[in-house]
Amino acid sequence: MAADSKGMRGRQTVRDMVLSMLAVGFVVWIGYLFLPHDANGDPVHEVAYKVETSTARRAAPYPVLSPEGLSDKWRATSVSYKPADQNNGRGNAWHLGFVTPSGQYAAVEQSDVPRDSLLAAYVTGAKPDGTAEVAGRAWDRVQGEKARALTVQTGPGTTLLTGTASYEELTELAQALK
Repeated sequence: MAADSKGMRGRQTVRDMVLSMLAVGFVVWIGYLFLPHDANGDPVHEVAYKVETSTARRAAPYPVLSPEGLSDKWRATSVSYKPADQNNGRGNAWHLGFVTPSGQYAAVEQSDVPRDSLLAAYVTGAKPDGTAEVAGRAWDRVQGEKARALTVQTGPGTTLLTGTASYEELTELAQALK
């Protein structure tokens, strides 16, 4: 009789576990139905950067550059200015990131750290790749393992346009900088 009781308890435990899993699965399924999930939606979260640009221009010890006149297909996704005392010894740093018209990434990185330090931070395996003439100014082209860049000295700061974007898109970004 005790053996029958143990066997019965074992079957009840398995049955209870299966019923519990079904109940939890049902609750998860109901939750899934009410959560928004648009597979065709745009995952890019755009940010405004005009106010941050003005703030950075007042604070930075170099001329902060920001694009003007880019088409709406250039979508800003990140913006920040960090003063040197808040930037772990990496100087005063301006950052403005974009998704380009071709869907690649391009960023304006400016800092008052030496050019080679800035390149090392943003373009792994950077190798010189010629120059590009943009608005009467020569920019150095740099090719890295996964990213490329255009770079120029701007007063006491270094400007670096970098990302997975093509040199043509980086040049378009450089032409828009003011």
